[in-house]
Amino acid sequence: MGSTFNGLVGLIILALDIWAILNVIKSPREIGVKVLWILLIALLPVIGLVIWAIAGPRGDVRI
Repeated sequence: MGSTFNGLVGLIILALDIWAILNVIKSPREIGVKVLWILLIALLPVIGLVIWAIAGPRGDVRI
């Protein structure tokens, strides 16, 4: 059972990483910034995804 659960969690993380990378590619940011985000998400799947979720989409919002 543990192996099935771990596989399911891995697939969910992979799907979220792919979704985040696609959002980065579609964003209006410069190419260099996009490459850095994609590398962060790809090399550190869980941590990179969390950092992107916090800082990525709303990183330009000024309060």
